[in-house]
Amino acid sequence: MLHRLASASTRRPLTVIGLWLLFLLLGFGLGTGVFGRLSDSVPDVPGTESDRAAEYLDDVDPAGESVTAVIAGTPVTAAALRAQVEAAVTDLRDLADVAAVPDPYTTQGLLAEDGQALVVPVTLKGGLEDDAEDRVLDAIGDRVHGIEAPEVHVSGGPLLGQQLGERAQEDVARAEVISLPVVLVLLLLVFGGLRAAGLPLLVAVSGVAGAFLALFGFSRFTDISVYAIQVTTMLGLGLAVDYALLMVVRFREERRTAGDVVEAVHRTVDRAGRTVLFSGLTVAISLTGLLVFPSTFLRSMGLAVAAVVVVDMLAAITLLPALLARFGGRIAPARDKPAGEEGRVFARLALFATGRPVLVTVASVAALLVLALPVTGMRINIGDAQQLPASTEARQLDDTVAAHFPPGTGVSEVTVVLKPGTDRATADRIRALSPDAESRELPGGTTVLSMRPDGSADGRAATDLVQRVREARGDAPVQVTGVAARLVDFRAMLADRAPWAALTVLTGIFVLLFAFTGSVLIPLRTVLTTLLSLGAALGVVVWVFQDGHLASALGSQELGALSLTAPPLIIAIAFGLAMDYELFILARMRETWLRTGDAQDAVVTGLRRSGRVVSCAALLLAVVFGAFMTGGFAPILQIGLGLTLAVLIDATLVRMLLVPATMALLGRRAWWAPARLRRAHERFGLHEEAPPAPPVLTEQR
Repeated sequence: MLHRLASASTRRPLTVIGLWLLFLLLGFGLGTGVFGRLSDSVPDVPGTESDRAAEYLDDVDPAGESVTAVIAGTPVTAAALRAQVEAAVTDLRDLADVAAVPDPYTTQGLLAEDGQALVVPVTLKGGLEDDAEDRVLDAIGDRVHGIEAPEVHVSGGPLLGQQLGERAQEDVARAEVISLPVVLVLLLLVFGGLRAAGLPLLVAVSGVAGAFLALFGFSRFTDISVYAIQVTTMLGLGLAVDYALLMVVRFREERRTAGDVVEAVHRTVDRAGRTVLFSGLTVAISLTGLLVFPSTFLRSMGLAVAAVVVVDMLAAITLLPALLARFGGRIAPARDKPAGEEGRVFARLALFATGRPVLVTVASVAALLVLALPVTGMRINIGDAQQLPASTEARQLDDTVAAHFPPGTGVSEVTVVLKPGTDRATADRIRALSPDAESRELPGGTTVLSMRPDGSADGRAATDLVQRVREARGDAPVQVTGVAARLVDFRAMLADRAPWAALTVLTGIFVLLFAFTGSVLIPLRTVLTTLLSLGAALGVVVWVFQDGHLASALGSQELGALSLTAPPLIIAIAFGLAMDYELFILARMRETWLRTGDAQDAVVTGLRRSGRVVSCAALLLAVVFGAFMTGGFAPILQIGLGLTLAVLIDATLVRMLLVPATMALLGRRAWWAPARLRRAHERFGLHEEAPPAPPVLTEQR
């Protein structure tokens, strides 16, 4: 298959390039429409109690979601300002799709005791179509911002999703402006020429276009989270550079011995293309674990990111060969080096690790376990506006409310739905759990209790209140929803489905690695070492963001918990990236093993010939992830730091020391498989001829 792809790409390179150019135009034209279709409903899990209760209220409650306006920074009872606020309230009430706007001067709790701030909640009508909701939100924002005061902020409810989408678009643009020039400079240092350095960037741009187009396509069928833009773009950009780097490095090597450019391209696709193909499939399979979860957010992220990985893989094995066939003749072959000079540093690392395998293994595992210790105390929550940068309107609104109103003001309630048929005794037991609960009757006999817990909307007190209500209701038709209830249901969903997700991913990875290597011990060793590096990276993220160590240096603060989006995405994506570098190294090891049958030589030569590519790829990917951490959005900071650490730890400590040490401990057994599986691999696995030994050059300058 790869040979046919290479032949097609080199036979009609301009056609292939033209098709990819059309794809780019679609991605950056049609695909960018996804920015207007983003959702912030991350914790919703279809079918859970909190979701069913929310849908029930949507059907029977004439009132819909609410947005909040805050006016502050000056005495708000001054006659001139009061007249403006009252006029704005009147205008807001006159909007067709607004259900209610209370008078902030006469409604208890809306006017700050210091007289320096007031809150205006605006409740929308229920069941609004998306277009109608967008129009009324724009009208609310325009009217409130027309009030002349030092501080005027509007956010919350569906308006928060719009603001997060705008912020996501700004962050992506900033990250691309920062990362692409830095990546180009690093590629120039690696290749020493603009032509060779520019090709990975062309593939990377294709990856970004693929990210936009994939997300836009999925947004037609499911909700796409505001986090999806940054995550898929950073991964699409980073993996495209990785794959293109591997291919271009191999192309320059093959040019030393190939008869012409086309032959060098064919050899590159046959050898390095195989690694890219397996790497892309491995990363995609790592992300299929997200499909096991019923969460719309996790499923959409898994599909979108897997689609982006496949686009990067296809670009590397079709677009890049076409570009090399058309322009590769101007790229200088890799320089011949004296015997022993190529990859000398990595060979020494391999010799050190294989010479002391027990010591290196014990020391490496101990270091990784120490870094992973904070994971044992990891907590997750939905989070609030404090996760946003201080420059965003939602964060400014939250800070203003916290500065002028008592603690707990603005915290989302625990909403209890008492459906018809609920007996009085059960209702009284539930009301006793929160004596200050507000009650309202809906058409049809439904009663809604709004309980305001102590602390944050998703803190311990709020989630405990959800559990107590669910215990007190017995068999009565009572349901609980709200932020805290969604968090409780989300945590339960993760705990229930995580083992199945792990089983799905590990089974798929084992099958692919067995097909790649023909060994059963290498896949087991790979999974174990990868889990160690993954645990270490996640442990540092917990230590920084949950516990507050060095968080301020990244533009964040101690949050007390990680965003519920971060751990599953870090685990799924980082596991795939670790497999990426493992395959880079295993490909070279296997080539040597097939040629010599010497297990020690396979490890040393494999690391000698792949170490530079792995190190450069990890550095480039870290630059891309680091650029996306400049936005200041805490969930993206957590994901970016986790993936950066996972890549760097895996490409250094794990792949350069732990892998060769464990391979040395296994020796020739590393390539062993039971007879039945060996016969299955000979029949169904992927095979290629062992490449010829590289020429041995005499010592010379």
